[in-house]
Amino acid sequence: MLAAEITDCRTIRLVHVPEPQLTAEQRDSGFVVFEASLGCLCGSDLPFFDGDFEGHAIAYPQPVGMSLHEIIGHIVESSSPQWPAGTRVVAVPERQHGFFERFVVSDRRLIAVPEGLPDEQALMAQPFGTVLHALRKLPNLIGMHVVVLGQGPIGQMFNAGLRNLGAQRIIGVDPLQSRLDCSKEMGAHATVCAEGGDAAAEVEALLDGGRPDIVIEAVGHRSQALNAAFELVKTNGTILVFGVLPNQCDGVALRGAMWKNAKILTSIHPDFERTFPLAMSWIDEGRVDFRRLLTHRFPVHEVQHAFDVFRDRQDGAQKVLLDFRAGPEA
Repeated sequence: MLAAEITDCRTIRLVHVPEPQLTAEQRDSGFVVFEASLGCLCGSDLPFFDGDFEGHAIAYPQPVGMSLHEIIGHIVESSSPQWPAGTRVVAVPERQHGFFERFVVSDRRLIAVPEGLPDEQALMAQPFGTVLHALRKLPNLIGMHVVVLGQGPIGQMFNAGLRNLGAQRIIGVDPLQSRLDCSKEMGAHATVCAEGGDAAAEVEALLDGGRPDIVIEAVGHRSQALNAAFELVKTNGTILVFGVLPNQCDGVALRGAMWKNAKILTSIHPDFERTFPLAMSWIDEGRVDFRRLLTHRFPVHEVQHAFDVFRDRQDGAQKVLLDFRAGPEA
């Protein structure tokens, strides 16, 4: 079967590997063999591709199977009574180590898919689950003014979630106009095309001279916008740090947040018992619609091109899909 291997900085290829097998211990512990139909690239896959993970240089070649973790397909073999063979699921592999046609995964890392919901939409429950997990940490949002720094796929999902939860004003900020083009469709009331710190005057004008109650930092792995969040938020406001930060953030002026008595929240690792199923329910009910974010789709044998398009944000790229059913070649 086929798997992916990142052989060098920004170089990925498909390789042949043996079929996965359930061990005796896994057969006693509720593991399944999962077969992928469709995958989707995430910003957290890029550090392995770019050669820098949390400020540490990446060694190449990377382990075969790095990096993919947004994947939908079906179970082909199961030792779990709750998840029989043939069940369509979203599977979330450990440590993003899931770029295989088939792999073994614990039944505790599966998300049920409602009948009739297209794969492309159901797959969004994984990234949206991470957003809902973060939103649950915020105070009551009814009437709140919120700035979302970063209007990539995650920032857009925050727009949609915030609109559902009653935020009065949602302002999306990003230096790329191509990313802002869909922000209002996804729930933002207004947008500012600028780096976060340079957006202050426009944000204040949009809020009639005020500052946002909440600033969400959703910039991602490559850079961080903490200082911009500290500058923008109002006194006694809240900052939600979602973008994964490096181990050491040089130049972060934490005093800027302290001087405002700001509350800083962080979020990572949603749960499979409540949050991911909740995200799937919102999508299935039509409370959120992420089809606008599905900008590109490639057969899996075009994996190098797919990563290049996603990394370089070519042609307005947001969510880039990889189709395992499209006749993969190696």
